[in-house]
Amino acid sequence: MKRKYKKVLVKLLRLNNTPAEIALGVAIGVFIAILPLYGFHTLLVLIAALLVRPANKIAMLVGTNISLPPTVPFITWAGYEIGRAILKNNYPPLSWSDFKGITFQKIANFYPPLFLGSVILGIICALIFYFLAYFIVDKTQKRKASKRQ
Repeated sequence: MKRKYKKVLVKLLRLNNTPAEIALGVAIGVFIAILPLYGFHTLLVLIAALLVRPANKIAMLVGTNISLPPTVPFITWAGYEIGRAILKNNYPPLSWSDFKGITFQKIANFYPPLFLGSVILGIICALIFYFLAYFIVDKTQKRKASKRQ
């Protein structure tokens, strides 16, 4: 599996897109992955791919991989806590016991701070990943160009 991701990343870095186009794709993918719209991330990436033409489509899909099962609890907790701090509406802290006997009503009660916090966290992470991806792709493309000369 590690080899598979490495191949995708190498392919992404070899594309003829500009660093800005690839970084934009990664940033959009990361933002979408952090949104608590579980089960709709792929659909949202497809919509974003149609709406944001300059962004690299493969990079969008790579960016959504930030939301894998090992990271989802941390992303969810961070988004909820950010939203809870902003809304100050007596939302209780999350605990593992909240997920026992989960109902639609419990989800609805936790969703407002989770969504707001996730949007803010998504913007922050998208900016960070944009600059990281831009730096890596730019450096890789310059190195590749210097080897050709």
